[in-house]
Amino acid sequence: MPSLSNRVTPAAMRILGTGTYLPRHRLTSAEIDHRFGWADGTTEARYGLAVRHVAGQGESSSMMAAEAAAQALRAARMKASDLDLILGACGVMEQAIPSTATLVQARLGLGKSGVPSYDVNATCLSFVQALDLAALRIAAGRARRVLVFSADIASVGLDWAEPDTAAIFGDGAAAVVLGADDREGVLASRFETYSEGQAACVLEGGGTRYGGARDPELLGRTNVFHMDGQTAFRISARYLPRFLKALMAEAGIGYRDLACIVPHQASGPALDHGLARLGVPLEKVIRTFGSLGNQIATSIPTALHHAITSGRLKRGDLAMLVGTSAGVSLGGMVVRY
Repeated sequence: MPSLSNRVTPAAMRILGTGTYLPRHRLTSAEIDHRFGWADGTTEARYGLAVRHVAGQGESSSMMAAEAAAQALRAARMKASDLDLILGACGVMEQAIPSTATLVQARLGLGKSGVPSYDVNATCLSFVQALDLAALRIAAGRARRVLVFSADIASVGLDWAEPDTAAIFGDGAAAVVLGADDREGVLASRFETYSEGQAACVLEGGGTRYGGARDPELLGRTNVFHMDGQTAFRISARYLPRFLKALMAEAGIGYRDLACIVPHQASGPALDHGLARLGVPLEKVIRTFGSLGNQIATSIPTALHHAITSGRLKRGDLAMLVGTSAGVSLGGMVVRY
């Protein structure tokens, strides 16, 4: 049986500010069509993707994250020196050691501050897990001003021999600043993993399994991402209906109580047909996929930023953050903005 809710204590926190960063270079669907030798309009028709952003020279994960963090801090009317915790929540970190959060701390001018900075990883659900951890630390009185960021550069690990994967991913970063509050900011939080799907989404390189000193040629072949989208979708679809029902029951709400639903932007079809099959009211769904692609862990905080800045999520409103990730894992939170 799946574990009970991740939440062990009421989480009283408030989202104080959000920010995003998009790489300067835009890759259009027409350019993707040309690369694959497809007829004009194929990419947009097949995937629902018009354009995405690709990181260029100097646009590292930590650089993009620091820019998004600076924007979030301005929105929160805070300085970096006000922070007492920094959580990195990237789908794939900039490097193995030290953490991306450490690199971002340095870019924010906090290199001598002692502010604890470390990474939380659950691939596409890294932001949801880090947000939950931050809320719990705030509720426990162990933090009062927390930066959570996601930054992903999918473009460096795509295999263009796999069009259904290579065509849909985009780069970018997003950040939120959280503060302590006297009200319950997290109504429910849930996370489940079904490792029967562990082979559906795989990036084998970058860890201790394969090393360049052992086999340089093998290292090159394992540093690209492979995805069996149909298997990942089938496993997710098997468990998601019960998962969503349990999450909303824990929060004590129904879809009618939500101002918006902020899903992981896995693909255009997943956002439309997949959510519709689950009974999710599509008019409440925040979509960024068409103009940004699948940004891995960055998708959810970017969509959250869009919901706030567009006015679709207002103070006091409820939002559901939900998605799936490699593993296969399911994750979701109901939060009050």
